[in-house]
Amino acid sequence: MSYFRSGKGAVSEYGFVGREYRLSVENTDEYIDMLFYNIKLHCYVVIEIKITEFKPGDPGQLGTYIVGVNHLLKSDNDNDTIGLLICKTKSNVFAQWALESTNQPIGISEYQPDKSLPDEIQKSMPTIEDIENELNNL
Repeated sequence: MSYFRSGKGAVSEYGFVGREYRLSVENTDEYIDMLFYNIKLHCYVVIEIKITEFKPGDPGQLGTYIVGVNHLLKSDNDNDTIGLLICKTKSNVFAQWALESTNQPIGISEYQPDKSLPDEIQKSMPTIEDIENELNNL
């Protein structure tokens, strides 16, 4: 497990467990985009990133991963796993309805490009659409 350092050199409260972390159950493999461990909360944090807009079924996938981590990785000393779904865009109404249908601790957020970069660097960066097109061409 690796730990993040803040700008002041202090160790962050998140430990990085893995990217594309594999959950194997009954001859089936599922892959969590990113898995962290929160040291202060004493719990795993599952992060799923969608390059598309939010779909009502996305929390079901994330909820399954949360329960899987609780069954396979969580110890008696850990608190329940939490999840974060990061989407390109989302309908707040559908997101609310989807979360009301589950009892898993899930947050949903849209991602935004970092606006702190200088304009000349931002202009040279590929757009989300450019990246998606490249990924589709692989």
